[in-house]
Amino acid sequence: MVNAELMAILRCPVCVKEGKGLLTLNREVWLVCSDCGRKYPIVEDIPVMLISEGDKWRKTEITTLPVPPPYPD
Repeated sequence: MVNAELMAILRCPVCVKEGKGLLTLNREVWLVCSDCGRKYPIVEDIPVMLISEGDKWRKTEITTLPVPPPYPD
């Protein structure tokens, strides 16, 4: 689980440049950007904030995201 202090400062690396890039925790292991819909996995309690990872899961419905998330490529 990502600690609350870290959650308060994490932002989507794409959207933070032009918008808020706020992230919400979903399914306990996914961070979802409220601006663009990119989804970033949390693997072994570490958020994987790579744009390529967010892009890969962008069109996947939240309810179908794998739990636990796979390791990044």
